[in-house]
Amino acid sequence: MTILLMKKLSFILLFLFPLLSLSAQTVTVLSADDGKPVSDVAVYNEAKTQFGYTNPAGKVSLSGFAEKQPIFFQHFSFERVSFTPEELKVAGWVVKLETKTFEVEEFIVSANRWEQKSEEVPNHINVVAVPAVKIMNPQTAADLISMGDVFVQKSQLGGGSPMIRGFATNRVLINIDGVRMNNAIYREGNIQNVISIDPNIIERTEIIFGPGATMYGSDALGGVMDFHTRRALFSTGDTLLLKAEAMARWSSAAGEQTYHAWFNAGGKRIAFLSSVTWSDFGDLVMGSVSHPEYLRNEYQMRSGDRDSIVMNSNPRRQVGSGYRQFNSTNKLRFKAGKYLDIDLAHHYSHLSDVPRYDRLIQYKNGTLRYGDWYYGPQVWMMTNASLSYNRSTAVSDDIRLTVARQDYRESRHDRALNKSSLNEQTEKVGIWSANLDFDKKTGNNGNLLYYGAEYVWNNIHSTADVRNILTGVTEPAGSRYPNGKNIYNSASLYSGYRFNLGSKFTVSTGARYNYVSLNSEIADNSWYNFPFTTIESANGALTGAAGAVYRPDGRTELTLNLSTGFRAPNLDDLGKVFESAPGVLVVPNPDLRPEYLYNIDLGASREFGKMLLAEASVFYSYLDNAMVRREFLFNGEPTMIFQGEESQVYAMVNAGYAIVYGAQMKAELRPSSFLRVKSSLTLTAGHDDEKAPLRHVPPLFGTTHFIYERSALKADLYAVYNGSITFDRMAPSERDKPYLYAEDENGNPWSPSWFTLNFKASFNISNRLDLTAGVENLLDLRYRTYSSGIAAPGRNFIVAARIRI
Repeated sequence: MTILLMKKLSFILLFLFPLLSLSAQTVTVLSADDGKPVSDVAVYNEAKTQFGYTNPAGKVSLSGFAEKQPIFFQHFSFERVSFTPEELKVAGWVVKLETKTFEVEEFIVSANRWEQKSEEVPNHINVVAVPAVKIMNPQTAADLISMGDVFVQKSQLGGGSPMIRGFATNRVLINIDGVRMNNAIYREGNIQNVISIDPNIIERTEIIFGPGATMYGSDALGGVMDFHTRRALFSTGDTLLLKAEAMARWSSAAGEQTYHAWFNAGGKRIAFLSSVTWSDFGDLVMGSVSHPEYLRNEYQMRSGDRDSIVMNSNPRRQVGSGYRQFNSTNKLRFKAGKYLDIDLAHHYSHLSDVPRYDRLIQYKNGTLRYGDWYYGPQVWMMTNASLSYNRSTAVSDDIRLTVARQDYRESRHDRALNKSSLNEQTEKVGIWSANLDFDKKTGNNGNLLYYGAEYVWNNIHSTADVRNILTGVTEPAGSRYPNGKNIYNSASLYSGYRFNLGSKFTVSTGARYNYVSLNSEIADNSWYNFPFTTIESANGALTGAAGAVYRPDGRTELTLNLSTGFRAPNLDDLGKVFESAPGVLVVPNPDLRPEYLYNIDLGASREFGKMLLAEASVFYSYLDNAMVRREFLFNGEPTMIFQGEESQVYAMVNAGYAIVYGAQMKAELRPSSFLRVKSSLTLTAGHDDEKAPLRHVPPLFGTTHFIYERSALKADLYAVYNGSITFDRMAPSERDKPYLYAEDENGNPWSPSWFTLNFKASFNISNRLDLTAGVENLLDLRYRTYSSGIAAPGRNFIVAARIRI
């Protein structure tokens, strides 16, 4: 009996031994170039139900991974590989990764909300990943997306308004962790909402160029900025997974101090991540060479109970531009079963008062116009829950439900010089949203069906007052938006299908039905005496896309993409009252209708051996019923009195059409294993039905990088360059703001061309400490990017250190 029991036990142990040894086994991941450990390598199975990441020593436990299934190893800077446990055992449980020949991402998420191979995506998409962020050290999320070939305008230091393919603000979409940030008061003018996102917690940013309406609905005309934040990580071993990183950065041009830290604690079924970032920016110092018209020769200052004009001892210092910012992120993640993954997250962002620098430099009758002009604290909070269920059924392989609540607050405060009345406007927006997404693989050729639904609800509260800064007495005033009920809703259904016709041809199709409504009431009409007291709008639209990718060989890729876009007028379009420029007043137009975009993209890329990768894309967009700002009549009159001044009346109206077209080109040269040369160039042009240039069409812009990377050292010498926009190519609304621009020989405003030379370097010590240093604008040139109100930094020294465990 005892012998029989021992035989059975020996048989069971012999059967389980391979699995048990795998459970306890640790793999070490090294760089094939120098043999050093590689941290933050994603390790996962084919179904992506098991995940792990290598630690600073390049090690990861394979506990929980099945014995015979392949295990994948993926990192931003290396080629993806996969091995079976048996192959890993033969290799001595060591994996060596080869550096990527070209910086091309293998997978894309943003194209249809599900991960797919980039070679199957017909859209033009740029990816900004962590390695580039660490060496470039962007101060804000606006600086981060500029690394992805997005043009960014800044009215003030605490700002950043993206322009993509001639569209901006409420015609481009911001998406974070599957939740749209765009709300009902995203305006036609420049906005700074994107800087509420903490760039230090972003793991990956994907930028879609061209309409993304099929996947993302209204507003996604010019493109989509899709941010993916760091996830809480489970442990793949028997011990608690502890990971942490701290960063400190200083830069000279604005005296910036930034401190950031994150911490992850993960067990096998529950994980927690917490992140905080604090930044302090002083007044920004511009360059010393060229364009003296940008100098801040004098500034306003409050002394006691009066305003004074003070001569600036350093005219390069842009007095009244500094601000502070705090961000935090907390996440809790549950493995609620074999197939169910639950993510809970809370994001919080708080900006201090942000001076509106472009208004502070305006003059009236030979003296500075304003004593004060600033945005009050901009606060953004988002709490979201995401449930992922990846059990294969007849209708889906993966299901994702994302529910989110956002609260947003902004305010404006302005006071004329030597006046005691401070005008204050405050907006609060509460947003509920829900997304339900499905995908289902069909056939054996990698075909994919995806479909889903989205609902978004906005509640807007708008108030205003006039406060006497001497007495503190406050009186009600006319608000920016209707001061009664403001409810904005959108609901949509979408579906798409991607199928492969053999190994060389992929076709993608998709359609989406959108329904958008607005119900707004003017509770007190005494301030403006509008000829209406309600604004109601309801619009439906069907949008679609069809694209194809042809790969004639392993080195060439040709793409074609046809797509449509749709933007329903929001509360800002339909119901806003504001002064866009001195003597120019924008009033509501309740008759505004949606605008529709029709777009075609053509693209080509080719690898020439292992030395050169060249890419190019061209696009043409036709915007029908374009919403543009034009002269308007208010109660039958072309002018009205606003804040004591007579102003010309304008409103958003539907023009006949607008056309935008352009090209994007990229090249990457790899003359040796440690040297890389990258260059990109974007050219955009456009006009409306009256042949007037469009406001958000930027000048030609691009970058060229010379990158040296070997072992622990990476160095990047690069140039950033912009073309000019002459007066005859400038939009009428920009001509009304000569204080932003240089003056040509005829006394007209124009935006000159410029370029900067820059150098960044990083050095890794023991895979735990990264030291980064650099100099931006080496030649100390003085310049302003197109449409910006603040001059760019002069020579800017940057030093940063990151330590991780």
